[in-house]
Amino acid sequence: MTSSECRGYLGRLQHFGIKLGLENIATLCRALGNPQGRFPSVHVAGTNGKGSVSAMLAEALRSQGFRTGLYTSPHLARVEERIRIDGAAIPPRRFRERLARLRATIDGLMAEEELAYHPTYFEVLTALAFLEFAERNVDVAVLEVGMGGRFDATNVVRPLVSVITTIAKDHEKHLGSSLEKIAFEKAGIIKPGVPVVCGVRGGVALRKIRRVAREREAPLIEVFGPGRTLETRPVAGGYRFLYAGERGRYAFSPALAGRHQGHNAAVAIATAEVLSRTWKLLDKGKIVKAVRETRWEGRLETVCRRPLVLLDGAHNVEGAEALAAYVRDTVGRPVVLVFAAMQDKDIRSMTRLLFPLCETVILTRVPYKRSATPEELAAAAPPFEGRVLLEPDTRKAVRLALAESRGRTPVVIAGSLFLIGEVKRLRLFA
Repeated sequence: MTSSECRGYLGRLQHFGIKLGLENIATLCRALGNPQGRFPSVHVAGTNGKGSVSAMLAEALRSQGFRTGLYTSPHLARVEERIRIDGAAIPPRRFRERLARLRATIDGLMAEEELAYHPTYFEVLTALAFLEFAERNVDVAVLEVGMGGRFDATNVVRPLVSVITTIAKDHEKHLGSSLEKIAFEKAGIIKPGVPVVCGVRGGVALRKIRRVAREREAPLIEVFGPGRTLETRPVAGGYRFLYAGERGRYAFSPALAGRHQGHNAAVAIATAEVLSRTWKLLDKGKIVKAVRETRWEGRLETVCRRPLVLLDGAHNVEGAEALAAYVRDTVGRPVVLVFAAMQDKDIRSMTRLLFPLCETVILTRVPYKRSATPEELAAAAPPFEGRVLLEPDTRKAVRLALAESRGRTPVVIAGSLFLIGEVKRLRLFA
């Protein structure tokens, strides 16, 4: 399969949209010899933080000498970013070879009417990741859920441990409009007898997760349960955290910026503790070192220092809260904001959190069908005393922001991971 054929095939898969369910991915995996059962895995779900937690866990496992796979979504600049082994993305040539093999298998299954519908973009990439990890003999893989959990394509694995990072409202069209319903969908990754690490703090969501874990006789480890604490201390340029877990105390300052990364690191540490007890003993010092060194693009990522330019995939209300806290506590002054969001997001709540921290807001969009137009963003936003500019072209929007900054005012580009991906693809800060 050539590069152009690969792009064309993946582009056509996008038209199948989102179809939650396990029947198709299970059928496809059986035809491939069930590669997802040929390596141990850690399965990570949650509304926010699952990418950062997955990256920290993968780094922690790799630091112990294990050949480690990592599957995440969405990608930013290149689709190959979703599938990594020991930090390196799958090479484009091997990606194309595996995709051609998958396509032939799918065509055969479709001809035999074995599939209920043509596999979606996410299902195909998930199967490709399973193949890559199985055939390259990884020791362990960290698998991030795409959406929800119960019917997500990754949920055909039986992991060493399941992880639920946070629960908040997002993807309500697919997961439900209440925290209880969303928690039920996320808790769908809990398997009978498999330990589950939960970073949710109290409320109806935690009660639902507890109930599902109890019904499935899955040992539940609450990251912030009795005897477990997370202390936060502001330090120059960030925070220092102290987490008291199962194996004692861990002091760390994550490489990933923001107070919320202390929560994510605690979830990763608690998961590593479970793996130490139930799978392989992991060195405590190396776990802390991994937290300290993990990098993850598009999460409060500094791409320029004069002026300061931050990229952050704050794609829902909880993410906007974390970004707003960072701007208040660490940046400490008004910013120029480039903002884009998908139509199905709570745009009003996100803009209500972010706009008061800005002197200028530039509303843009990304080349995706679900992207809200600048006009739609402006209509949804609350009244704002600063300047609001509408520029639908991402490149021009970023250049406008830099002009507005005059080399002094910090620039924040946020609101959607797809916006961050577009900025990366355009190589505006290469």
